[in-house]
Amino acid sequence: MIRVLVVDDQHLICDAFAALVRDAPGMEVVGQADNGYDAVALATSEAPDVILMDIRLPGINGVAATERILAGTQDPRPRVLILTTFDLDEYVYGALRAGASGFLLKEETRGDRLLLAIQAVAGGDSLLAPEVTRRLVQAYAPRLPVSPQALGCLTAREIEVVRHVATGGDNATIARQLAVSDATVKTHLNRTMTKLGLKSRAQVVVFAYENGIVTPGDGSPACGP
Repeated sequence: MIRVLVVDDQHLICDAFAALVRDAPGMEVVGQADNGYDAVALATSEAPDVILMDIRLPGINGVAATERILAGTQDPRPRVLILTTFDLDEYVYGALRAGASGFLLKEETRGDRLLLAIQAVAGGDSLLAPEVTRRLVQAYAPRLPVSPQALGCLTAREIEVVRHVATGGDNATIARQLAVSDATVKTHLNRTMTKLGLKSRAQVVVFAYENGIVTPGDGSPACGP
């Protein structure tokens, strides 16, 4: 059973998302909130698996709420799925940087699409279109050179896996490209996230762009393994 917390300051939208989740097999709604403070409190008390988080909230916004939730919970941490009106939004980039697992445009969050997104992030996947991610990074990421300090703790193969993740590869695709097993890719990725203190696959993508492993213009490698 996937436990879902729904956060949106528009009550009709919040109720509609909650009703959709309640009617879905294998899912339950553990709470609803209309502001960032209540979202943080409910995330702590109800331990949801997935949080549908509106980006613009009264009190504290979705970015700050995501940061507090992920910093204040232990593994397994909830997966945060950002709901937004605009894909090219500095707040969306901030939420991904804070550890959100991905985002959906509100006009696309109807019916099966929202339920499939919840299932995907609950299973550990990120919900990021590579082309949209590159546009977000190009618009909002700090312009940093390749950082030997940031990359020094990673092995050559871990950097290679990060590069493939950042350009949109899933574990199965990366495994085929590197001629290794899916389990090996997952191990490299988990070790990388532990070393860097990252909480989501989306944070790996942001890290790769901000530290020059890939370039925002075209997603091509900016440094060798």
